[in-house]
Amino acid sequence: MKELETAIARYHAMKLKDILPPIDSLPVLCTDSSVINVLEILRTRHHVWVINCKEDGKLIGVIRYLDVINFIMPPEKHSTFIGTTRTVLMSIQGGAEIASEVMEKSAIKINHNKSVLDALEKMKNYNLQLLAVVDDENRLIGEISLRILINKFLDLCF
Repeated sequence: MKELETAIARYHAMKLKDILPPIDSLPVLCTDSSVINVLEILRTRHHVWVINCKEDGKLIGVIRYLDVINFIMPPEKHSTFIGTTRTVLMSIQGGAEIASEVMEKSAIKINHNKSVLDALEKMKNYNLQLLAVVDDENRLIGEISLRILINKFLDLCF
């Protein structure tokens, strides 16, 4: 049992930057990428990170698999009331053509210098299984998922 406690303590202290998967494995598009490009990635992935490619690669938002419902559904099928017109505008038939028009702007992120424990706490607080990992300039450098964290923990234990 002592070995497991030691492994957990080491695991919690690990820096995210030391366990990130390669950046080229991320599903990433630029803000001006077409909605069709978004759908092509979402065929096989559960999310797409949206970055500002023209300036500095900063993380701008995220499009999740379930968000597709909003932009392929006709505008008249959206329930609208005060404050909800954004989902209608996010529809392809409502005029959305590029990633920045269908993305969620409030992607939950964490700095690469934070620890595994910090990531777990943030995931728990926001009820998420995935966080964008950014550098000190808010540039997307990776992602951390619950699956990655589970695998890393098992690697330490066995």
